[in-house]
Amino acid sequence: MSESKFSLTRNAFGYLVLERAGVRYERVMPVRAFPLAAPAAGVSLVAESGEEVVWIDHLDQLASDVRTLLEEDLAGREFMPEILRIVDVSSFATPSTWRVETDRGATSLILKGEDDIRHLAGNALLIADSNGIQFRIRDPHCLDRTSRKFLDRFL
Repeated sequence: MSESKFSLTRNAFGYLVLERAGVRYERVMPVRAFPLAAPAAGVSLVAESGEEVVWIDHLDQLASDVRTLLEEDLAGREFMPEILRIVDVSSFATPSTWRVETDRGATSLILKGEDDIRHLAGNALLIADSNGIQFRIRDPHCLDRTSRKFLDRFL
């Protein structure tokens, strides 16, 4: 379904409501097609029934108020801290505990194996911890020297 004229608002309960061609869809949910590689491209608005009601090629094509609503809703459901610095690693064998600083504060994660570090488009990395939380490193080359040394031991 291609993008067409529609309006998007929040109801009294905070859910997104979409109106298009005289039809009102309560509790629509935005879903990114490429959440890591192209987060602003390819967003589907899905009705409660699971039916795709609007396809958005790129968020930049939307009015700022509609885009803001979608970005707020997506941010509320997506949790992917970005690793800014690797402070310490308990062992260079897995499983190992990593103490890291992220854009959301300091934390630790347990890396079960080297397979839990995946390469993404560009230089980005995705690290899955033992609890299923995904951590992102946008560009390992931008990390400080100590962080890069720790990371290189696992790549």
